[in-house]
Amino acid sequence: MTILATEGLTKRFPRVTALDRLTVTAGTGVTGLVGANGAGKSTLIKILLGLLPPTSGRAEVLGMDAATHGAEIRRVVGYMPEHECLPPDVSATEFVVHMAQMSGLPRTAARERAADILRHVGLHEERYRPIGGYSTGMRQRVKLAQALVHDPRLVFLDEPTNGLDPQGRDDMLALIRRIGTEFGISVLVTSHLLGELERVCDHVIVIDGGALLRSSAIGEFTQATQAIAVEVEEGLEPLAARLAELGEAVAVQGRVLTVQVRSEDTFDAVRDAVCDLDLNLVRLEQRRGRIEDVFREPAA
Repeated sequence: MTILATEGLTKRFPRVTALDRLTVTAGTGVTGLVGANGAGKSTLIKILLGLLPPTSGRAEVLGMDAATHGAEIRRVVGYMPEHECLPPDVSATEFVVHMAQMSGLPRTAARERAADILRHVGLHEERYRPIGGYSTGMRQRVKLAQALVHDPRLVFLDEPTNGLDPQGRDDMLALIRRIGTEFGISVLVTSHLLGELERVCDHVIVIDGGALLRSSAIGEFTQATQAIAVEVEEGLEPLAARLAELGEAVAVQGRVLTVQVRSEDTFDAVRDAVCDLDLNLVRLEQRRGRIEDVFREPAA
């Protein structure tokens, strides 16, 4: 099932083109929207929500035209904004109940739904405290809760791990994965931290300068490459030099040596070189692709 689709979508501002003839589709599950700051991610979400008109082209969300059915889309879609937007003087419970009522739930149902969703995102007794005293991680969970409280069919999460420490990012990513699997809600999540999306997404859309670079299943990004990664305790440079002398294509990246595999002889050459130089081998494994490799590929 297609949850969103764009065709020739363009958005121009006086001094910049935020989206440039973007044509892409996304299905159910967790879809990552990747791009550097200024790539057009937030602009695309605003257009999909019917909050910003495109200059040209069209966009559909759940089969509805974003330009003419914005209100209907927002009733069945949740949105977690990137920037700080929470009132400091109310509790998480009060705020999420209010947002549930704004989405059309009666007050009793709103309170029940808010209690359930706040538990799901990991806020327990803290949900009764004023939001102004919350940590960054807790505020992000409140923003996620209000996006889910009306039981949407789809949620847009804009940079949900911003400002979080490593443990906080891990917890947020686990929540996002649960939303797309256990809750059965489709997710479009934006991030400039590409490794995060590799962990949780089923599909990834990569845009740069408002234009589409690639749209593929995550397995196509991370499939095995024709290269191996070699790590030794000490002596990486001598190892690289020895392999280069043998005609192997090598590159040193930090503490890891990347060797292009030309044949089975490459593995033998690495083994023999490590033994001849009396090095301690820490790791030898086939490299897998990364989303970031898309940005290194030469333009067609």
